[in-house]
Amino acid sequence: MVRRLALRAFAASVSVAVLGWLPPAPANADPILVFPGMEIHQDTRLCTLGYVDPGMRVAFTAGHCRGAGVVFDRDNRPIGRLATFRDNTPSGTTVTTDQVISDYEAIVLDDSVAVSNVLPGGRRLENNPGAALQQGQPVCHFGIITGETCGTVESVNNGWFTMSHGVQSQRGDSGGPVYLPSGGTGQIVGIFNSVWGDLPAAVSWRATSDQVRQDLGVTDNPR
Repeated sequence: MVRRLALRAFAASVSVAVLGWLPPAPANADPILVFPGMEIHQDTRLCTLGYVDPGMRVAFTAGHCRGAGVVFDRDNRPIGRLATFRDNTPSGTTVTTDQVISDYEAIVLDDSVAVSNVLPGGRRLENNPGAALQQGQPVCHFGIITGETCGTVESVNNGWFTMSHGVQSQRGDSGGPVYLPSGGTGQIVGIFNSVWGDLPAAVSWRATSDQVRQDLGVTDNPR
């Protein structure tokens, strides 16, 4: 509860500070729909939106997708603004499994947009704090270029994990959600980061959630 209230306060305070800089929406225009798996633009960067929280009206993508501030949809319409991020994605094509990788961006959404947590294919993306990862577990990734591709977890590392056996990615898929398929829903477990060697990789949603809490100064209630 403490965590949830703190995040709500964060979203409210940041929205007042940053959304005043967004261009006004045209009068009587249909609201822009913001959802996980949608195409987003920041400066010259093209990426995929990851998780969207309809209650807090905050969305997440990869930190290396960030731009100067305002986030736009594929039609160059503003949907929100960068609030906070981490990005220590290594340069090059290889990384050691004990290396810590942090790569997230939090976006406070404009009051005028409509918000959904349903992926383009109709799968509802849910946040389950108890969702855990292990090698061989079925997993899917959605990116604006490749769509939904599924495979298995290859290895679980230090705040990030790799995937194989069918999971694919191309430029533009960064920031997209990685999730456990469960019937018609998905449990988010990661945000797509990069390809290391020949293995697609994502930062852990659990680790990312902890980093967001640290960045906001949120602590658990000791009682």
